[in-house]
Amino acid sequence: MAEGYDYIIIGGGSAGCVLAARLSEDPAARVLLVEAGGRDRNPLYHLPAGFAKMTKGLGSWGWETVPQRHMQGRVFNYTQARVIGGGSSLNAQIYTRGNAQDYDDWRQMGCDGWGYDDVLPYFRKAEDNDTFDNRYHGKGGPLGVSQPRAPLPICEAYFEAAAALGIPRNMDVNGESQDGVAYYQLTQRNARRSSAAMAYLAPNEGRPNLTIRTGAQVRRLNVMAGRATGVTLMDGTELAATTEVILSSGAIGSPRLLQLSGIGPANLLQELGIPVVLDQPAVGANLQDHLDLYCIVELSGPHSYDRYAKPHMAALAGLQYLLTRKGPVASSLFETGGFWYADHDARSPDIQFHLGLGTGIEKGVAAMPQGGVTLNSCHLRPRSRGTVRLASSDPAKAPLIDPNYLQDPYDRDMSIRGLKLTQAIMAQAPLAKYVLAERLPGPDVRTDEDYFTFICAHSKTSHHCAGTCRMGADPAAVVDTRLRLNGIAGVRVVDNSIMPTVISSNTNAAAIMIGEKAADMIRQDARA
Repeated sequence: MAEGYDYIIIGGGSAGCVLAARLSEDPAARVLLVEAGGRDRNPLYHLPAGFAKMTKGLGSWGWETVPQRHMQGRVFNYTQARVIGGGSSLNAQIYTRGNAQDYDDWRQMGCDGWGYDDVLPYFRKAEDNDTFDNRYHGKGGPLGVSQPRAPLPICEAYFEAAAALGIPRNMDVNGESQDGVAYYQLTQRNARRSSAAMAYLAPNEGRPNLTIRTGAQVRRLNVMAGRATGVTLMDGTELAATTEVILSSGAIGSPRLLQLSGIGPANLLQELGIPVVLDQPAVGANLQDHLDLYCIVELSGPHSYDRYAKPHMAALAGLQYLLTRKGPVASSLFETGGFWYADHDARSPDIQFHLGLGTGIEKGVAAMPQGGVTLNSCHLRPRSRGTVRLASSDPAKAPLIDPNYLQDPYDRDMSIRGLKLTQAIMAQAPLAKYVLAERLPGPDVRTDEDYFTFICAHSKTSHHCAGTCRMGADPAAVVDTRLRLNGIAGVRVVDNSIMPTVISSNTNAAAIMIGEKAADMIRQDARA
């Protein structure tokens, strides 16, 4: 006999943790959360600066993209979380929500109930903000949202350098306006990472109606007579869901599992020998991501956190953190940035900056032996669209991830403009006493063709993938506006894969919002 639950949630990431906590608030609801990865017991998951280890393999599936045909065949590392908490346990803890117009655009696309005024209450509901309590922010929610504890003087010089180019300071990029440079708010509480696992699951694990299984990968959804009845794990264990199966495995994992379950483009499934349960060509289509470019400067002295790379300095940093909850260990290393324009006709900022207080922080990014800082830029509303497709019917095989970066020439042009803007900021007078020289792109990169060649060698994902199980009111959409899978009853998708278009910022806060909103919809529909 299969084990039985009312709700089976597949994926313990940002949205999945929210769902598990909220749905189990009803003591009569039997809730199972299934996560392929392990527990977050390693201390690096909880120390803010632990982010520096995350893109280098900790808690990740270890996947890559297919060669990018519009980027000279470049293959990108593509970090996808495999640990409880998902991306919220691995990311740089940056709490940004996107632009209000992003959500109003969704509504205009037919996604009623997803405009900015509709989603704002769920952002506020999630928050326990240590600074703001107003129309835009809330206190008392599960998620710690805090101001940085460990900025360096070069951050203030960065603000002054941006001001020299007419880019203003913004005290809250999640408030009335997104425009300008800022200290980012962070998903931290008391100088520790506030992941979705720590915020939503840890306080509620004792509930008798909530079961959490880690190290358990789902093999497929079980469907009978047009309705999902449960799931089968890799070891053959069958788990029954009497109310709903909820996919919350992210923009790569959710379409992957649907395809493994026979739900996706029929021609692809047939080629792989997978019985077709539902021909849905949009499953795994519409992949969007932010391509991250970077300007790296070498510094004239120990002005960044690079000096703590040596073992004895790292030990000092650890002691400082234990005693004061400050210093480099308390830093997410990317807590300064902002939003501005590459296209001056854009309806809202279309470039985002992240100032890295060091170099070589992420896998594949160059490090400066004498110390430096990294100013990243990404074009926020790419027109290029990619795919997630199975390479094999074997669930142990990695999927074919194709962000299709720079397929649209507009994305290439705006990305280059954003990179040039980072160079201009770092060349301004207020930073002169800190900066020895720009090392990347460097003086040899002059023409747009030079910039394109540079980008192909020196860029990375921003880890903001979205869109592969698109929400919509049209028949071609994967899910409807209540996130129910079109064509099969008893299934929802609740994660960033449902975004029709990727939001104009980091995506973790939005994933948590989606989880909060979906939990309410699920409870409402269960009562109907």
